[in-house]
Amino acid sequence: MVVNYKDWHEMLPYTLHAYRTTIRTCTNTTLYSLVYGIEVVMSLETKILSLWILKDTELDESKWVILRFKQLNLIDEIRLATICHHQLYQSKMAKAYNRKVKPRVFKERDLVLKKILLVLGEDWSKWVPNYEGPYMVRSAFSRGALILTKIDEEDLPRPVNSDVVKKYYAWCVIPINQ
Repeated sequence: MVVNYKDWHEMLPYTLHAYRTTIRTCTNTTLYSLVYGIEVVMSLETKILSLWILKDTELDESKWVILRFKQLNLIDEIRLATICHHQLYQSKMAKAYNRKVKPRVFKERDLVLKKILLVLGEDWSKWVPNYEGPYMVRSAFSRGALILTKIDEEDLPRPVNSDVVKKYYAWCVIPINQ
């Protein structure tokens, strides 16, 4: 389809047309139908009337206007059905994901490493460490929030989510003051 890398812009309209007229799994409809309220009329398909098909079929213009008005009135119902289908699809995907996920449980006195979050404007190379620590879990809450302390018993200013930490397995035993 593409002869060389320099003529991709000539094929872009065809690609966009295919993207907009393909039925999405998550919504069970096309993007075109969500925007315009009707399915796109291909040259081979004439099941939904448009102005140029009106000339070919010789349908009376008043009848065409009535049909088009009915189609536009149904667009809200189509969008509502799409939203319902999308919510069902999302719940199905979440259920499949949650079936495979193993929950990470942290308890007090576990050693963890905390992910270093990227800050815009800083220069990050591949040699910069991704995690810092080790930290000790002072308290763990039911929804995954953790209060971490440094090894010298100094608390971090804010709780962190358990998604940004991972367990640290020390090769040596760190003495903990009790």
